[in-house]
Amino acid sequence: QVELVESGGGSVQAGGSLRLSCVASGYAFNMACMVWFRQAPGKEREAVAGIDSDTSESYTDSVKDRFTISKDNAKNTLYLQMDNLKPEDTAIYYCAAELVAFCRGGFARGANAMDYWGKGTQVTVSS
Repeated sequence: QVELVESGGGSVQAGGSLRLSCVASGYAFNMACMVWFRQAPGKEREAVAGIDSDTSESYTDSVKDRFTISKDNAKNTLYLQMDNLKPEDTAIYYCAAELVAFCRGGFARGANAMDYWGKGTQVTVSS
């Protein structure tokens, strides 16, 4: 049974930092595209950052140079380091997995390509 569990969300002031974690179980963690998504109230879910099997990283333009995605295969854990947070980063953040033998380009394929989702963690940034 595949499970993705996010943690690390919270409330911070603008300019602050948070690190989100996503612990995966039930599949071979290194055989998947891993992507962080977010959804703000009244907005569509958007891909924020993705990491491929060769650890290539992809980001949406609004978070480049502020967010960093990483993973620890030994701990089956995906991370999202978020620095210099802005009020517009306020959203529920989800991790998602597309199970593939070798991931390339998962971020670009978007939400429809993802096989499994976590339940999300709330991030609130106040001005």
